[in-house]
Amino acid sequence: MNSLVFLIPVAVGLAGVFLWLFLRAVKGGQFDDLDDPPRRILKDD
Repeated sequence: MNSLVFLIPVAVGLAGVFLWLFLRAVKGGQFDDLDDPPRRILKDD
């Protein structure tokens, strides 16, 4: 039982950190255009 008192807040904290990092990446535009770059490789300019 003592380990749960420690592990649950740690797990919630890590989930919060990863959620913040994901939202930061979305806000920064990292996931905007996933289809165009592979097609640009095939175009011969």
